[in-house]
Amino acid sequence: MTSLTNVYHALPQLPGVTGPELTYTQQLAEAWDNSGIMRWPLGLCVLVGLVVIIWKFFDILLKSAATRKMLQEVDELLAQQQIKEALEFTRESDSPAANILHAGLERRDEGTDRIMKAIENQGLIELSKLERGLVVLATLTNVAPLLGFLGTVMGMIEAFQAIEFAGEVDATTVAGGIKTALYTTAAGLAIAIPVSICHNYFVSRIDHLVIDIEESAQKMIDALFAAQMGQ
Repeated sequence: MTSLTNVYHALPQLPGVTGPELTYTQQLAEAWDNSGIMRWPLGLCVLVGLVVIIWKFFDILLKSAATRKMLQEVDELLAQQQIKEALEFTRESDSPAANILHAGLERRDEGTDRIMKAIENQGLIELSKLERGLVVLATLTNVAPLLGFLGTVMGMIEAFQAIEFAGEVDATTVAGGIKTALYTTAAGLAIAIPVSICHNYFVSRIDHLVIDIEESAQKMIDALFAAQMGQ
């Protein structure tokens, strides 16, 4: 909606285009009123997207900080061959990395294959938790433009119905329908673009977090192997 009102505000600056001076609040209100019936589903997309983005941002931020701190401590314990201390530390922590490493450390006496399988299974569970909410953003990225295009079609239908009822082509007759069509298209794209950017950002942060966990898991396996060889 913000991008849409910025475009509307810039129109009077074009040669030959005049329009009333509106405040920012008035521009938002006019954009809302001129979006027709599609303003309700588009407004719902804005609300849901904003809530999920804020929640996911702080969720990943907190989990990333906890994971970095936990991995650093576990790496130091494993480097000193303090396997039991590392197991107890991961048991007390509730970060995704701690759960994965704990699953592997619990099976330290069952062989490398069992350790790898436990890490892999727990990793899939933790990854699904990290990706929670991303499907909502991906859905909004696809649905918002489609809702905008649906509003465009409805607006064009309204414009052609006005021509049919009037019996002649007049700019003022079709202006309302075309205006609604353009508003809904712009609104759908204005919603989808930032949501898509946030979705890709969260995916990138999760990928980096997974890489850090995989590196720490490999260090854990090497430390367990070295401890077995020492025994």
